[in-house]
Amino acid sequence: LKPANQPTQRTSAAGHPRQHSEPEAMGKVHGSLARAGKVKNQTPKVAKAEKKKVLTGRAKKRFVYNRRFVSVVKGGPKRGPNSNMK
Repeated sequence: LKPANQPTQRTSAAGHPRQHSEPEAMGKVHGSLARAGKVKNQTPKVAKAEKKKVLTGRAKKRFVYNRRFVSVVKGGPKRGPNSNMK
């Protein structure tokens, strides 16, 4: 048996020798659980705004058809569906 603190010779995936001590210390990666939820808890609470009812079924199909084919502007560059430019 080897003493625990004596380094041993190992090779990496590329075949290069590396020095390691036998009890490999596993690194702490993501911090302690004492800090869990820190950002969410310190963010101010904002009440949800009222929105109009979402269309469903035939009414939604009608809305999409009108948006795509009826009220399109001829000429000019194409704008995305979320564009606010006039």
